[in-house]
Amino acid sequence: MSAVIELDGLSVSFGRHEILKQLTGSVSGRAIGLLGPNGAGKTTLVHTLLGFHPAREGKARVMGHDIASESRAIRAVTGYMPENDAFITGLSAVRLVRLMGELSGLPPRDALERAHEALFYVGLGDARYRKIDTYSLGMRQMTKLAQALVHGPRLILLDEPTNGLDPPHRLRMIELIKEIRDKGDVRIVLSSHLLRDVEECCDEVLILKDGKIARTCNLEEERRANRKFIEIETHGDNSVFAEGIGALGCEFAQVGARKLKMVLPQGVEIRDLYKVAAERSVRIRRLDYKKDSLQDIFLKAMGPGA
Repeated sequence: MSAVIELDGLSVSFGRHEILKQLTGSVSGRAIGLLGPNGAGKTTLVHTLLGFHPAREGKARVMGHDIASESRAIRAVTGYMPENDAFITGLSAVRLVRLMGELSGLPPRDALERAHEALFYVGLGDARYRKIDTYSLGMRQMTKLAQALVHGPRLILLDEPTNGLDPPHRLRMIELIKEIRDKGDVRIVLSSHLLRDVEECCDEVLILKDGKIARTCNLEEERRANRKFIEIETHGDNSVFAEGIGALGCEFAQVGARKLKMVLPQGVEIRDLYKVAAERSVRIRRLDYKKDSLQDIFLKAMGPGA
């Protein structure tokens, strides 16, 4: 799969303040999560990729196009949903989305037709002639998504798309993002500080911390690797049980007198632990099973020295 974003020593400064610092790496997933706490540089990176901010040094490419010399080509294949509202006062949704389509290069007739289609797609068909000034927050977010999609881009950049939404509107937004992802003809970059949104929608993540790349991670590969983290509470001789699971190849650490934390290697299943316990007259009183989650990955990336 071709790279969506390629970064080569990219740095961006505002005056003397360095915002992005020597970013190097690439991501190529169908849906890429751009993660980081507020102030990490996520929005600055998105704006730089779109040509709003010049790079102080280094290079970057979006869908194969250089951000310095091919910004027009990048904007032609990219749809952008900004975090903050940027509407023109007094316009209806259909007029605004049509205008965005025309600015993206569509002929007026095609832009109008596509505006109607985009607004019906996001659930605003019945309200498309209303002025956006009268819209709720959820409706305004859906309008921003419609204008990002109107010209049929190959890539959409979504900056905090669920920010401030109530649960029903958030669920609808997430469903639309996953539907777009699963069609397979549009790539997605989802910038968010919400781990849940990224974990639900994305197959790859790029984590920023203090303007630097803290971690890139292919979530699909992490899920396929299926590292199994187990915490067990036992009753009986823990030492003989530990000896048995060690013979299976498990990495483990004893926590107190009755608890063990371990990682199951490939080919070892939960039933094998119960078999070892039975053979050594040990009872497993409690077993917690979990896979390495995006939260674990994020917290490690944010930790001291990361």
